[in-house]
Amino acid sequence: MFLEDEFAIGRMRMRRISISFLVAATAFVACLAAMLGLASAARAEAQQTSGQLAALVRPNDVNSGSLLFPSKEPGFFVEAPRLKTDVTIDVSGPIARVKVTQRFQNPSQGWVEGTYVFPLPDNSAVDALKMQIGERFIEGQIKPRQEAREIYEQAKAEGKKTALLEQQRPNIFTNQVANIGPGEEIVVQIEYQQAVRQSGGEFSLRFPMVVAPRYNPAPIVQTVEFNNGAGFATPSDPVENREKIEAPVLDPRENAKISPVSLTVNLKAGFPLGDVTSSFHAVDIGQDGDQARTISLKGDAVPADKDFELTWKASPGKMPSAGLFREVKDGKTYLLAFVTPPTALDAAAPPAKREVVFVIDNSGSMSGPSIEQARQSLALAISRLNPDDRFNVIRFDDTMTDYFKGLVSATPDNRERAIAYVRGLTADGGTEMLPALEDALRNQGPVASGALRQVVFLTDGAIGNEQQLFQEITANRGDARVFTVGIGSAPNTYFMTKAAEIGRGTFTQIGSADQVASRMGELFAKLQNPAMTDIAATFEGVEAEDITPNPMPDLYSGEPVVLTAELQQDKPAGKLQIVGKTGDQPWRVEMDIAHAADGNGISKLWARRKIDDFEARAYQRQDPAGLDKDIEAVALAHHLVSRVTSLVAVDVTPSRPVNEPLGSAKLPINLPEGWDFGKIFGETDGATRRAAADPAGNAAPEQAVAVTQEPAASPEIANMMAAVPTAKAATLIAQKSSTVNLPQTATRADEQIMRGLTMLLLALTAASGLAIWRRRIKGLVKAGAKRDGL
Repeated sequence: MFLEDEFAIGRMRMRRISISFLVAATAFVACLAAMLGLASAARAEAQQTSGQLAALVRPNDVNSGSLLFPSKEPGFFVEAPRLKTDVTIDVSGPIARVKVTQRFQNPSQGWVEGTYVFPLPDNSAVDALKMQIGERFIEGQIKPRQEAREIYEQAKAEGKKTALLEQQRPNIFTNQVANIGPGEEIVVQIEYQQAVRQSGGEFSLRFPMVVAPRYNPAPIVQTVEFNNGAGFATPSDPVENREKIEAPVLDPRENAKISPVSLTVNLKAGFPLGDVTSSFHAVDIGQDGDQARTISLKGDAVPADKDFELTWKASPGKMPSAGLFREVKDGKTYLLAFVTPPTALDAAAPPAKREVVFVIDNSGSMSGPSIEQARQSLALAISRLNPDDRFNVIRFDDTMTDYFKGLVSATPDNRERAIAYVRGLTADGGTEMLPALEDALRNQGPVASGALRQVVFLTDGAIGNEQQLFQEITANRGDARVFTVGIGSAPNTYFMTKAAEIGRGTFTQIGSADQVASRMGELFAKLQNPAMTDIAATFEGVEAEDITPNPMPDLYSGEPVVLTAELQQDKPAGKLQIVGKTGDQPWRVEMDIAHAADGNGISKLWARRKIDDFEARAYQRQDPAGLDKDIEAVALAHHLVSRVTSLVAVDVTPSRPVNEPLGSAKLPINLPEGWDFGKIFGETDGATRRAAADPAGNAAPEQAVAVTQEPAASPEIANMMAAVPTAKAATLIAQKSSTVNLPQTATRADEQIMRGLTMLLLALTAASGLAIWRRRIKGLVKAGAKRDGL
């Protein structure tokens, strides 16, 4: 019986052991299946995100100084593409041909798209885009703007290397380059034509290097009322392509300057040269005969933070007074003519009485050298007023002060008061230019009998709502003439030139304190001397359908008549006649077309001016679509980039694998030289404010300093950027996220689950093994005891 009991107990023990093994095996299989499932999901997720993270970096991954932007992936950043620019300018007589080579480098481990916002002269005729890949060059094609955009987006999606050049303003362009591979460099070459500027016996050209940050007023919301109730709110944005003209700006207090530029000018003036001067950069000048010079930057390259300006004069007695050039293309002849009328002033005539309204910009963008140049220039202008003149001073930032509340006599006392007020101005706040312009044009009272009303505007033009200001000048100028004085290292020359053209005045540019006396002296001569008016150009013996500009603008002392024309014949004969009046004195000149010298690129200049004429008369037309079609027809015929046409280049061979995603980043730009980052964007703690005093000494309400309506970086982004090599700069230029991305400090949930299941599996295995070995040991002990008779 005892033996049977032992067998029964043994069977029960074996059954329990079998059940334990079964439970352990089941738990083991379940844990193993869960682990395999999680591993498979993790592998799939890793494959999906590895490509996305390839273009991203963590701060600790960066081995050299780099600019990092917060990405949508928490804990990761986008390393900005890098850029180097080479510029070659070939000047032949009155025409310059410019080649701009931009080298985009991708320092990251993923595929990226780079967008670069950059300036060109506002009168540039951009006609060529080439993209270099290895030894191959791909020519850009001119297309309507929307079609070019669609071609670019499709090529980008297909993994093909592609470049798109668009005009956002006549002087602001964007170049987008897609599918730049890891560590790869893509070279994009842009070419344009421009006319050399001439004034007061001096020739000049300017190459802008940086787009200054623009102050962009907020959209205007108009409410429509129906039956005394609230209607529909219709926002109207005064800033065209707001997001296209903005770029991240580096804080020079925290970052070295980037985007090096090398520049060479091959000058062939066409006459014996005198002084050749670079206004703002140190250069080396080589001489090749008496009519040619080669100018290059010292030190090979400079950062892109201020405009390059080159001026030259003829040697004494060799100044040309007229020139006529022609180009034959597609069976048509294109002419470029310039004539400098003689200055014939009547010394016996008393000076005309003037009413001068001075408007000075003292916003934050004018801080540093700019406000000092503006103060010096305005004080000098006020001191030159005659006792019989009347004047007023208006200053503006994001507020406005009309100092005299209207025109007052230019007595010594009033001039001293005004000069003292001007010298006490400081630069702060936003650039709300429109109210000041409205006050200058609308609120200064009627023009006195026999007086000449002049509005002199001193500003850097750092605004994005140019069209609003052009419309105001057009609608309310009356008999006044608007003169603009561009201040600083990177002024908005498009606004300055066009405002003066619409206001039938002239544009003067001052880029350093050394230029104040000479450039303002030229402006005084233009303000005090009568303009040449009633200028007209006609052809005798040949038919000319299009003469630009149309109408011909008035001229001031030392300015030439410059025109382009399209003639229908390839070998025209006849004469060009230009007439005008200086005061009551008629003036006339004739030029024989057969004696015109050959020139290149004149057709492009004519087309650019023709487009400008269309744009200038846009407010007179009621059919915007028809206007766009007219501009498009001229631009496509002459292969020019315009507001409605773009250049696009596409490589036919895809280079980015389909499963590799594409990152995107705007290339950062430097702050223009002399600008104060804190005054433009606010201090990093956001506490910077200012109070401007009015003439009575009362403080104006405090206004937060702002350049755009973009919000400041959030604290979350600021914390996330703390470890980045260029932390403060990236913080300031990063846009605030609408959601809070928590830092990636904890492990992921799926990793925790896998670790928990692994530990559970090990615990079950250990428990099962321990139970089995415990029973076996216990059985061995009992068997030994029975054997010993215990």
